[in-house]
Amino acid sequence: MDWRTKVNSTNENDSYFQSNFDWIRKMNNAIDYIERNLDGEIDYNEAAKIACCSVYHFQRFFSFIAEIPLSEYIRRRRFTLAAFELQNGDVKVIDVALKYGYESPEAFARAFKSIHGVTPTMAKDSGSQLKAYPCITFHISIKGDVELNYRIEQREAFEMFGVDTDISTVENQNFVSIPKFWETCRSDGTMAQIRKAGNLDETVPLHAAMYNCTDTSHAYMIGHFIPASGAPKDFFTLSVPASTWAIFPTEELSMAEAAQQAAVMWKRIFTEWFATSGYELANAPELELHYKKADDKFVTEIWIPIEKSKKGYLRSDCTVCSGGLLY
Repeated sequence: MDWRTKVNSTNENDSYFQSNFDWIRKMNNAIDYIERNLDGEIDYNEAAKIACCSVYHFQRFFSFIAEIPLSEYIRRRRFTLAAFELQNGDVKVIDVALKYGYESPEAFARAFKSIHGVTPTMAKDSGSQLKAYPCITFHISIKGDVELNYRIEQREAFEMFGVDTDISTVENQNFVSIPKFWETCRSDGTMAQIRKAGNLDETVPLHAAMYNCTDTSHAYMIGHFIPASGAPKDFFTLSVPASTWAIFPTEELSMAEAAQQAAVMWKRIFTEWFATSGYELANAPELELHYKKADDKFVTEIWIPIEKSKKGYLRSDCTVCSGGLLY
């Protein structure tokens, strides 16, 4: 490697780390805003503005990196501060309840107990065991280089059909409910019906789509592309708009190994790739497309809808789509 190559490599690394530092700084500034307003109204739009991203992306990214929905993080932080005030100050329960957004002391007591395991009145007693959830701070973690292969494609609008359900992401319930949904659809014959309706061979893997994401849930569909003969009856139809896609393929692996690799890739896409890509998440369904290869190998492709960042920065916000898929 000559000196010119070394200089170029150094400049590229400096640019990479500067981008990551800017990203971390903006996210921490958004967390600072949330912390300053725990005893008042927290405007998600303002937090996202500070982070230089959309509300949707801010919530999505936070859930991936913190492994907890933003709303649940705020709830836990508020009840952490409430517990400190009840233990350390001569305050009334009703005053603390009102301070943290509860008009009813009964509702406050129920929510407080769900976090701490004791009532607010009991928390005032010396010796009560309470839980403390510290403020989140984002840091850069430098690890060995592990490549993340991807390609960018533009596709016209298309439609998919299948069956869907609502998935909660609170307490990582999606990691349990998504595999359960696949298993139910397999055992009750739904997957066979989808293949029959789509004129598919019984060995063809089905796909998955995630959409209508909120801070605590998203819709999830198992299905396939609508055949040339038209949309099959008695199935849900999902319209996917024309989009630019970042597509991340797994290696050719066994079914179980491909599912595991995809689960890891989902988090890396949001916590690593978006940070320096110059793209932000577009408002369209996110897809997992599954393909069978030779020798009983499978490839999973994660399709993320993207658009060029309007603010020179990523847009981050449903939580991991993959929960160990059963094709």
